[in-house]
Amino acid sequence: MTNITSSNNRPPQSGFHLDKRDAKLFGVCSGLANWSGVDAMWWRLGFVAATLLGFGLAIPIYIVIALIAD
Repeated sequence: MTNITSSNNRPPQSGFHLDKRDAKLFGVCSGLANWSGVDAMWWRLGFVAATLLGFGLAIPIYIVIALIAD
C-alpha cells in the first residue's frame, strides 16, 4: 500500500493556504496537498487530467483559486 501523505511529512492544515515554498506555479496544488494530506503530485496530475479532459476548464479554476487564496 502506498503512503498518501504529503511529501513534506507535515500533518494536514486546518485551513487552506497557498504553499509558495513547494510551488511549481502559484502553490495551489502544494497548498491543497498540505490541506488534504494527499501528495502534491496527485493534485498536479489531477489538474492536468482535468484540463485535458475538461477542455481547459481547470485552468480558470486554478487561477481563481490562486487569486482568492492567500
